[in-house]
Amino acid sequence: MTSWAFYAIIDSMSKLQGKGFHIGLNAHLLSLEGSYRGAGAHAYIHHLLDHLPSVDPSLRYTAFLGERRYQSLSPALHLQVSWLPTVHPPVRILWEQFVQPWALWRRGIDLLHAMAFVGPLASPCPLVVTILDLSFLRYPQAFRPGNRFYLRLFTRVSARRARRVIAISKHTKADITRWLGVPPERIEVVYCGVEGRFHPLPIEEVSAFRREKGLPEQFLLYVGTLEPRKNLSLLLRAYARLRAAGGNPPPLILAGARGWRCEGLFSQVEELGLRGSVHFPGYISPEELPLWYNAAACFVYPSLYEGFGLPPLEAMACGTPVLSSHAASLPEVVGDAGLLLDPLDEDAWAQELARLLSRPNLQSELAERGLDRARRFHWGRAAEETVHVYRCALAGTKDVQTLP
Repeated sequence: MTSWAFYAIIDSMSKLQGKGFHIGLNAHLLSLEGSYRGAGAHAYIHHLLDHLPSVDPSLRYTAFLGERRYQSLSPALHLQVSWLPTVHPPVRILWEQFVQPWALWRRGIDLLHAMAFVGPLASPCPLVVTILDLSFLRYPQAFRPGNRFYLRLFTRVSARRARRVIAISKHTKADITRWLGVPPERIEVVYCGVEGRFHPLPIEEVSAFRREKGLPEQFLLYVGTLEPRKNLSLLLRAYARLRAAGGNPPPLILAGARGWRCEGLFSQVEELGLRGSVHFPGYISPEELPLWYNAAACFVYPSLYEGFGLPPLEAMACGTPVLSSHAASLPEVVGDAGLLLDPLDEDAWAQELARLLSRPNLQSELAERGLDRARRFHWGRAAEETVHVYRCALAGTKDVQTLP
């Protein structure tokens, strides 16, 4: 019996029993630990788990995960926590390819949403897969050989077998077509959102936070994993040029967990004579993050490649002026609400930083534009559009219509 025939039997039984469709969610990349594992895919999965159950009460969900600390906010979302330690990639791969098909059959899943890149090769039900980015193809040197091989092979197969593919930006959609050969009509763009806790905070609260952390009145802020793809080496060189030109620029704070091959950043700070001017506070908890954005004079994000780019959006939602790379999907997020720069032009970064810091009117203008731009992105809408993709996949329709 083919997987599609099995799906048809499950579908008929569900309708006869008067039940809604049962959606499976592979959420094994969800992580609440304070490291690089808690960024990127984690944010996407976490917010969809919180918002999906409220979109359509007729749908039931089972989230398969290894993170025992996550608590469901809805009775419509059942949590199936694996007894395997899937935080370790080899174990997660074993679960995805060998345990997951059995779990889907046992739970009577009608549709599986592989929420990050890969679905099982042998699936008893149709598949929707989200591809967050193709950094493992565009920047393979940033991945360990085993992870790179698995993602390259299984993401390609999963995308081609899926009834629908979700991309989190138009740029990622184009990459999926170009690099994986998936027809564009089977790919739907569903933008990420920004949480409500990211908003301008009272001046008194931000001032108290600065005092508590010993922060200066002004500083430049980057938030994200410390890894080569984020292009922080260029930012350090541009900042060194800014300091060499005089004017005593505010300190630069590079906040985030240490990722793959980040050791060179610390030695570069020494080589450029930036000790005391560049600070690494490490991973910032979600509770404190809005305060950091609010306290910063501006937010800098020189990344070479992003599937979406949540940090610039969060900074804009807090009313913080943004200087961002114009690479990949970042123009879709920032639009005309920030200053978009060539990620390879350190002169341009030094000049624009100097210009922004010397022009309070420009800072205020960008802050207002950023607030307006950020209002266009929210997780509730992302969940609505994701459910629409589920409906199209379950119906087997050829075209996905964007929700009004």
